[in-house]
Amino acid sequence: MAAARQDVDCDVLVVGGGINGAGIARDVAGRGLCVALCERDDLAAHTSSASTKLIHGGLRYLEHYEFGLVRKALAEREVLLRAAPHVIRPMRFVMPHTGQRSAALLRAGLFLYDRLARRELLPASESVQLACHPAGRALNPALGQAFVYSDGWVDDARLVVLNAVDAAHKGACVLTRTACTEARRENGAWRVTLRKPDGTFKQIAVRAIVNAAGPWAAAFLDVALGRPEAAQARTRLRLVKGSHIVVRRLFAHDDAYLFQHEDGRIVFAIPYERDFTLIGTTDVEYAGDPAKVAIDADEIRYLCGVASHYFREPVVPADVVWSYAGVRPLLDDASARASAVTRDYRLQVDGGGPSGEAPLLTVFGGKLTTYRKLAEETTDLLCKALGHRSGAWTAGACLPGGDLFGATPQSRSVLEFDGWRSRVQVQYHWLDCALIGRYARAYGTRIHTLLQGRSSMADMGGEVLPGLFEAELDYLRRHEWAMTPEDILWRRTKLGLHLPAGAAAQLDAWLMEHPLQVAGK
Repeated sequence: MAAARQDVDCDVLVVGGGINGAGIARDVAGRGLCVALCERDDLAAHTSSASTKLIHGGLRYLEHYEFGLVRKALAEREVLLRAAPHVIRPMRFVMPHTGQRSAALLRAGLFLYDRLARRELLPASESVQLACHPAGRALNPALGQAFVYSDGWVDDARLVVLNAVDAAHKGACVLTRTACTEARRENGAWRVTLRKPDGTFKQIAVRAIVNAAGPWAAAFLDVALGRPEAAQARTRLRLVKGSHIVVRRLFAHDDAYLFQHEDGRIVFAIPYERDFTLIGTTDVEYAGDPAKVAIDADEIRYLCGVASHYFREPVVPADVVWSYAGVRPLLDDASARASAVTRDYRLQVDGGGPSGEAPLLTVFGGKLTTYRKLAEETTDLLCKALGHRSGAWTAGACLPGGDLFGATPQSRSVLEFDGWRSRVQVQYHWLDCALIGRYARAYGTRIHTLLQGRSSMADMGGEVLPGLFEAELDYLRRHEWAMTPEDILWRRTKLGLHLPAGAAAQLDAWLMEHPLQVAGK
């Protein structure tokens, strides 16, 4: 243990298993500190699995003069593409010109977007005529000119899990279905009470706490810590609901669309899971319980209306095959409209240093694309507060499965992913091509862990559901903390979209009949 004190169980407790919490736990563990991560539900159970699935600079933030945030996000886009080329991939976005903003302004914005940070992996923006471009075939023929630019797509829930996996590999203790119910400063440390999955309680002592509870950051300060700062913290967070719908695929190509709607909002239409189109998002002020957030009928109608306005074929609520909503904990910058609220973050440290009090670091705000940088800055502050000397490291490290051509992130992992996948298909020629393709994208090089000791379909075990074999279930339960049908069908995979009604119940019955056997027990 790196702690100077010998009467603590670990150096750092991270509360919250979303992207920020998992990223921080990974960075802290990699610097040699002893860290535990607790999440009351599943990893990425809330906001971090309810995004628009983009790793992007945030083109629209330029309009609000957030040049620093966009530059930081664009730089991170390149870092993350190289670190996790299996779950993050380049994508082109087609933005029809509708007259909401002048063509000259859009050209200037895209020129700046291409140059605010070094861009080596993605092609530059361009202007196209939709009548001569494949993306124009699916659109309203009244649309003529469009601008095309580059960003990245991400499997958001898997990105969270990969950070947790790496944290565990580096010594972190990852505790899912474990809530932090109380924390009090005592003798220069934090005395923390954890409620375990079986409902029993355990107390541990830690040197520092990171509050990465997202929409519950203020509630954690208030209920768990009983601190007067909680009321003030609530004024720093603005909860905004973002909802998405999924419909059958609306177009044949692999580019996405960005629509600048007449009400000033931005709506994306993104190719999703081979057979579907993801449409979102809304930006609606939210005052309820973040755990109970759900899309409402007005949001569904709104997103269908936007899609119908731009596509040749209308989209109606009956076309929606799946929907989801999440609450984004954004910094309250006094913006009049929810869609204009900044996506930047703020880190607040209480205690540590000359005060002698055990440090508490709270994360406010943030966005998926900048999570690694946020984690790096958080860990820098923690190391300073704890008197631990260790430098940043994550910018030069692959995430689990991303080391296609070696341990160091490389551009060729992004540019040559299809070639790597083809070689994997040859290696495991006995697997169905579609299945091996899904495994390659979901697990990257960790496909070799999943398939270790298997050389035929007979070795995969039973096919519990179409395309879901016992081998994968065993891997997900042993290595990725998956416990329930929802964990497996909607967060670790998206098989829930492809399976018939009743699949979750069938999987639940199988899980009950096949309890996970833990070595040594």
